[in-house]
Amino acid sequence: MEKVTFNGLGLNFYIKQVAIKFHNINIYWYAIFIVLAFIVGIALCKKNDGKYNIKFENILELAIVMIPVALISARIYFIIFKLEYYIQNPLEIFDIRNGGLAIYGGIIGAIITIIIYCKKKYINILDMLDYIVPYLALGQAIGRWGNFFNMEAYGTETSNIFRMGIIKDFKFIEVHPTFLYESIGCLLIFIILYSLKNRRSYKGQLTYIYLVLYGFIRAIIEGLRTDSLMIGNFKVSQVLSIILCIVFSAILIYKKIKIAKAKKKV
Repeated sequence: MEKVTFNGLGLNFYIKQVAIKFHNINIYWYAIFIVLAFIVGIALCKKNDGKYNIKFENILELAIVMIPVALISARIYFIIFKLEYYIQNPLEIFDIRNGGLAIYGGIIGAIITIIIYCKKKYINILDMLDYIVPYLALGQAIGRWGNFFNMEAYGTETSNIFRMGIIKDFKFIEVHPTFLYESIGCLLIFIILYSLKNRRSYKGQLTYIYLVLYGFIRAIIEGLRTDSLMIGNFKVSQVLSIILCIVFSAILIYKKIKIAKAKKKV
């Protein structure tokens, strides 16, 4: 059990990675929060049965394939950018108890699965993405708390009010709780997307907004983190986030101008 402090907020926590021990089986908080994120997302999808002409049974069918694919692709993405380490430690490839799932890898795997499923079922891909994306943001907000219990995904040292005190290398330090920043950011994205789900102007709008907002938030937060996946001197997730933010901001602006011109003609 480790002590974690938030001195600026006057909070202290005693945490441990393992939530439940059953004989020789350990169930980790990290796994619990990932599972909880999926359960909450699917449960909320049930409330939107029929939205965008998509039935909830389609969501369940998709989830059966998409969830394991997303987890596997999230792990593969992480391994690719730490390939040298895993070549030397191949048995750790299958060990995710200490984290090692990259959200962008999971999103890539999920999108590929969605495209294939929608093509087979003759469902509009952008409708499906818009249906799911608010709950993706909420799932990220929930899942980030697994990082808290694993004592990972934190940032550089700081003295701000939200600073998190931990023991690292037998030394007490206070760092940016970047997992918390991202959790709050994703929760705000969920609220925005959920409020817009009945007022979208075109197919794909919610998805584009998500990619802009998450790209913007992640680019900033990634700059604070100390455990980023790297390519040379560049943080992979930060570079990708900036690209997503710029590209989909341009698409949103283009769509807005196009709609405005169409209204003028009318």
